[in-house]
Amino acid sequence: MRRLLSIDEVIASTALALMTLIPLVEIALRPLHGKGIDNAALLVQHLGLALAMFGALLAERGGHLTSLGNGFATSRNPVVRAASTAFAKGSAAVLCGMLGSASWSFVASELEAGRELAYGIPVWGVQALMPAGFLLLGLKLGSRCSRYRIASLLLGVALTAGGFAFARHFDDATLPLAPLALWLVLALLAGAPIFAILGGLALALFWSEGQPLASVPLSHYQITVNPSLPALPLFTLAGLVFARSGAAGRLGALFTACFGGGATGTAIAAALLCSFFTAFTGGSGVTILALGGLLLPLLRDAGFPERKGISLVTSASALGVLLAPSAPLIMYAIIARVPINTMFLAGIVPALVMVAFLLLIGGYLRRGGIATADTERPRPDARAALSAAWAARWEILAPLVAIGSLVSGVATPTESAALTAAYAILTQAIAHRELDWALLRRCLADCAQVIGGVMLILGMALGLTNYLVDAGIPDAAVEWVQQALPNKFAFLVALNVFLFLAGALMEIYAAIVVLVPLLLPVAISYGIDPVHFGVIFLAVMEMGFLCPPAGMNIFFASAMFAKPIREVAVSVLPALLAIFLGALAISWLPWLATGLPGWLG
Repeated sequence: MRRLLSIDEVIASTALALMTLIPLVEIALRPLHGKGIDNAALLVQHLGLALAMFGALLAERGGHLTSLGNGFATSRNPVVRAASTAFAKGSAAVLCGMLGSASWSFVASELEAGRELAYGIPVWGVQALMPAGFLLLGLKLGSRCSRYRIASLLLGVALTAGGFAFARHFDDATLPLAPLALWLVLALLAGAPIFAILGGLALALFWSEGQPLASVPLSHYQITVNPSLPALPLFTLAGLVFARSGAAGRLGALFTACFGGGATGTAIAAALLCSFFTAFTGGSGVTILALGGLLLPLLRDAGFPERKGISLVTSASALGVLLAPSAPLIMYAIIARVPINTMFLAGIVPALVMVAFLLLIGGYLRRGGIATADTERPRPDARAALSAAWAARWEILAPLVAIGSLVSGVATPTESAALTAAYAILTQAIAHRELDWALLRRCLADCAQVIGGVMLILGMALGLTNYLVDAGIPDAAVEWVQQALPNKFAFLVALNVFLFLAGALMEIYAAIVVLVPLLLPVAISYGIDPVHFGVIFLAVMEMGFLCPPAGMNIFFASAMFAKPIREVAVSVLPALLAIFLGALAISWLPWLATGLPGWLG
């Protein structure tokens, strides 16, 4: 049974490993034979579908499917807790059954086409992972409704089969939107996973128009096999390898030696280090877990009160979103159809501006509340910095591998990400001897778990977005906003406020997929460059990491530092103001985002 339950980890980890190896083989074969593996890019893209579905199963097993919270599951009343959990999980199981039915309709259409992927592998054979994955997810979610083994299994089968049969029977019918929407809202408040709610809403909207339900899994398929999307898990894998090894300690020593051990130097070093790490790991929560235990003692030794140190680590970990190879940066480039290397360059200066605003406006460089003066602490030491730089030389070169191979045109985004992942694995395993097979296996599983949950949200959100685009919502939004906001600067202020609220309520990847197609045409109508808009969007979304209920940094910091969520949330309020003002500055000075890409052509 244990082996059977771990099959999701085996398939997802194998898919991720192959996504790393195939581009490397392709790069090696091109100079020798003039070509690489037949349809290598398509193979890698379709491995992304396997990673998405079985990574999501792995995320469910680990309890990491994103939701807006536990709803009433935190109630002191055991009956309310049990009822809330059963309703949330049961609803999600029914929705998974519906998505499984819609996915099978999509696969059946491909089965008739009979296309081949490569080496005799039919396309439908890979696409069949969608209905299989959704049905297995439904079975697992439904089984959470009861503590009794037999009852849980029966419930899982019944709820998932019920959802499948309902969607199958009413596939060509027109159903009213209101009852389905009310059910989805209640399920969301009870703590159902976000992917299920987004997918259910997309199904409900297509049902209300009498359109085929296969449009939703089609959108999920399109996003998971996007040519640029494999860069997302591969860069995340590289970051997790660095986070799980001793890279954090070596980089911490380097930044401390460069900026000194005083209050000012330690604050600058902590902010830059957190930003750098978040860019690579793809998640600010991972940064808090990897660096929190290292940085908080350093900040305390430099004279920071504990609460202020926690505030700095929690807020600075949100700032790496604008630095390459950040996963949200890649995701925006894919959705907005902007070159990834352009977005990588566009984010550098704004990221430094945001760090400066955090340190200055957030009050982390002030003497007030800091117990020890800088004069009593070590100053920057060039010799120590050189020694620390030599110890961390492999980590320092990682951004050059990631960005240099892409910007120079030597590698595609997927190949650049594969090179970076392989570089991280080889340097930590061979140069530092800190990565063994057991740790690598854990990194592969953790990456699959994170990316599987994210990609499931992306696919469902794109289904919803496609409906909104087909319904003409972006065009209506352009007309309405231009009437309500007469000039560009009024629009920019309204945009920042709206995105702040959206970031507090929505997971960042879902926000990118749902909101960018709606807001980008409005921004362009005001003469805002898509690259500039992307930097504004991501800069404001950084605040979402610090605002409940979607502000995951608050929850990670609470768990890491053993502090109440309320205390952590209050501690980051000055940082929130600083990040908001930084985002406004970037909004009003477009050259901060467009200058470097323009200068480098």
